[in-house]
Amino acid sequence: MLPLYLEKLNPYELSVRAEFLKKLSEECRLCPNECAVNRLSGETGNCQSSYEVMISSYGPHFGEEPELVGLYGSGTIFFTNCNLSCVYCQNYDISQLGVGHKISIEELADIMISLQRRGCHNINLVTPTHFVPQIVEALLIAIEKGLEIPLVYNCGGYESVETLKMLENIIDIYMPDIKYSDNEIAERLSGIKNYWDVVRAAVKEMHRQVGDLHIDRMGIAKRGLLVRHLVLPNNLSGSQKVIDFIADEISKDTYLNIMDQYHPAFNAGKYNDLNRRITTDEYDKVINYAISRGLRRGFS
Repeated sequence: MLPLYLEKLNPYELSVRAEFLKKLSEECRLCPNECAVNRLSGETGNCQSSYEVMISSYGPHFGEEPELVGLYGSGTIFFTNCNLSCVYCQNYDISQLGVGHKISIEELADIMISLQRRGCHNINLVTPTHFVPQIVEALLIAIEKGLEIPLVYNCGGYESVETLKMLENIIDIYMPDIKYSDNEIAERLSGIKNYWDVVRAAVKEMHRQVGDLHIDRMGIAKRGLLVRHLVLPNNLSGSQKVIDFIADEISKDTYLNIMDQYHPAFNAGKYNDLNRRITTDEYDKVINYAISRGLRRGFS
């Protein structure tokens, strides 16, 4: 199975997509924040990013889902900054404090090639939303240099359907978080509006493009949707509604990673309802509810 960008698109089509996405950055509406700043001239919006690409690190990553990691790791590129402002972010130094360094689009392409040469099974774009135009530009260069492994779009779920449509037949594996099922909680804890409405539309579009997760005979994910859901204390994540949405409106064959690793980080200590780890009972209730709704892939 070839990556979609080799199977479905030619360089001209990719270049048209890249140019359209770059245009969106002039009065930026790449994501639902729709800050309308001119990032091409150096202005920054909610993501604190101009048009210059910033990354914090890259390399084979062995802490992702087994189907992404395989034997040789998932080729992660950690982009600096984020279009969400989660008060409990466990990578807050990267996402909120802007730790990282600038790279050119050519260097981004070379990083993709270097990860492939190291045997990585995919290129895992971590928090890519605010750098989508540059990623597509870099992909054009990387394809010329021989890139031929799947692209993973690893995001927080706060995505514009308009932007996602420009990524159709480019992204092989969509890996969104579904963080909350309540708009008010999302605004209080992540500083974004209408999250529950936005993430449902975004995940539907992702699934329309790539379908359920396809895993080859070696156990490696090649194409499809992989959803992550972090269980928060005091049901702040609204897990049952998230599971109902996936079961009723996406697919009961969705690969769902229900995560239990929450711990108070960054500014979580300032929020009484966030200032503790989750209990075993809280986590088990979510798992059991998912099973009761017929969801099993990814956790059982």
